[in-house]
Amino acid sequence: MSKTFYITTPIYYPNAKLHMGHAYTTVICDVLARAHRLKGEEVYFLTGADENTEKVVRAAKEAGQNMEEYLNNIVENFKSLFSKLEISYDQFIRTSDSKNHWPGVTEIWKLLEKSGDIEKRSYEGLYCVGHEAFITEKDLVLGKCPEHDEKPQLLKEENYFFKLSKYTKQIKEKIESGEMEIIPESRKNEILALLERGLENISFSRSADKMSVGIPVPNDSSQKIYVWGDALVNYISALGFGRGDELYKKFWPGMHVIGKDILRFHAAIWPGMLLSAGLPLPKKLLVHGFITSGGKKMSKSLGNVIDPMFLIDTYGAEAVRYYLARHISPFEDGDLTLESFKDAYNANLANGLGNLTSRIMKMAQDNIEKLKEEKIEELEKKEIPKEFFDYLDKFEINKAVDLIWFEISEMDKFIQENQPFKVVKTEKEKGQKMISDLVIRLFNVAKMLEPILPETSVKIKELIKQNRTPDKPLFARKD
Repeated sequence: MSKTFYITTPIYYPNAKLHMGHAYTTVICDVLARAHRLKGEEVYFLTGADENTEKVVRAAKEAGQNMEEYLNNIVENFKSLFSKLEISYDQFIRTSDSKNHWPGVTEIWKLLEKSGDIEKRSYEGLYCVGHEAFITEKDLVLGKCPEHDEKPQLLKEENYFFKLSKYTKQIKEKIESGEMEIIPESRKNEILALLERGLENISFSRSADKMSVGIPVPNDSSQKIYVWGDALVNYISALGFGRGDELYKKFWPGMHVIGKDILRFHAAIWPGMLLSAGLPLPKKLLVHGFITSGGKKMSKSLGNVIDPMFLIDTYGAEAVRYYLARHISPFEDGDLTLESFKDAYNANLANGLGNLTSRIMKMAQDNIEKLKEEKIEELEKKEIPKEFFDYLDKFEINKAVDLIWFEISEMDKFIQENQPFKVVKTEKEKGQKMISDLVIRLFNVAKMLEPILPETSVKIKELIKQNRTPDKPLFARKD
């Protein structure tokens, strides 16, 4: 029986264009998914959209569209970006999908109820529509939510609550024992500090009068299930939980890749729900930082927002994948400016990998026979260096890419020092052997590039199989 690997992005709000942070999370998941496939494992990769929110209702009205039309357009934009970035997801889950998502949510609710962890009581507080959450007076600036620049509504209503506080100790034990691993250590410590203070019971439903979208509470149509009990369940509803699908039994538990801003939801609320329901917790949470620009958070007011589609249109999707995989740390905030992106592109892709491929394949085309099919098959079967997968298994994706570029620089150094293009003219066999060895090393580089730059990997392998130089540079230099 083959080993399985299940990986998820968060589901994204469909009320705006996806930004660099979304692109980063999704690319990281794709790199890991492709790496596990390369190891021969059976992989399931999930992404999607969080659609049962009042923010979407407001955005659709502002756009002058009905909900379905608005959501479909946004989701198509998401899928277009993912397609350009060569994201190899297996499923795109939508929480408005009553056939595939809702049964799992209803089933979880019933399990929480069965455990005695759902109670109905009155609640009064300040509700921010932008946050889709109750906030406190101390969160306000001049009476407004500072993030959304609007006054919260004073709401008094009867809601269902989930007894999350009951599971504080258990969640803490699961994290400390490593049963649910949180990476990096700094994020693990952050959530443990929160658990040390104790978790509070959370509002788990909203009045159906105030929520125009969403999943009805079982046996109480006057209430709709709030975001925690809805959105978080996507990770198992997508696998058929609540519908008897075999995918759930096969792939759960898996790992989530998330941004640091949603750590509490995934490392406290979600595990609490699963413990109450008697279900396994996620194996791992990889929690990455934000992408800044010039050391500052990207914002429209600062004018430093960088659109991933702009970079793709200017430099190509492979360049975006390269930068995100190598130049942004998976564990801390990472910086991206148009200048740093262009510099990295020219130095490492155009002058580095692209130039090296052209030089080696020109020497090969002019001086040696193309590799036999048996040799190609042998190279395909040859194991990738263990160190490469070791880095990826530790989620040190940037170090795995560094390893590839170290080999690229070593090959470049070899050509500079030994000049096989000259040797082959005076000592033919010796020169041919040098060139053949370089071609084989380039093939091995192409194999390691497969999870990082899948399209470039295919192109390089094809050039080697045909023993020819590229018709045009793999990465044209940008001035």
